[in-house]
Amino acid sequence: MKGLAAILVTALIWAAGLLAFAGRIEHSTPAQDPQDADGIVALTGAGSNERIKAAMSLLEDGKGKRVLVSGVNREASREDIRTAARAVRRLYDCCVDLGFEAATTVGNARETYAWARAMRYRSLIVVTADYHMPRAMLELHAGLPDLALQSYPVATSVVDAHNWWKTGRGARLIALEYCKYLAILGREAVLSLGPRAAPAAADRT
Repeated sequence: MKGLAAILVTALIWAAGLLAFAGRIEHSTPAQDPQDADGIVALTGAGSNERIKAAMSLLEDGKGKRVLVSGVNREASREDIRTAARAVRRLYDCCVDLGFEAATTVGNARETYAWARAMRYRSLIVVTADYHMPRAMLELHAGLPDLALQSYPVATSVVDAHNWWKTGRGARLIALEYCKYLAILGREAVLSLGPRAAPAAADRT
């Protein structure tokens, strides 16, 4: 009985945390007028076109000097990305960098770190999907502790953050994001017990 009770309590705590996590996503909205930053980074994934379009809009408004699109498919060309994002060619050609190395959010953090360091940037606006933003910001803050980061969550067609529980796909996606978020929290708790390695050199997956 004690074992069953412990399982039930753990399940209730997990469910309460999931609801809090989903509520955070549901109420996240991009700042109407974000503060200017040195650079803008768009993290690719499902719904990438919406994310890149949002990043380009910020660039057009002068909110950053350059845009990094992190985690671009290796088979995509610069022109493919520009066309999909409907980006203004003048700005795209001069001020957009594509990163092809990242395949995970950890990879995004490493790629962003290397780019920001090369550009000597101290502040970034982070653009990604609303459901991905909590995990992305946790990962980026862990990997880029010296950079000032602003979040710019973008609603996507992948999942409706306001009605995620109404579809099996939405529920699975939010639950998976929450589990990944908890995994990062656990990892950072363990790493905090010992010396930290620079994100570019750390062997973290």
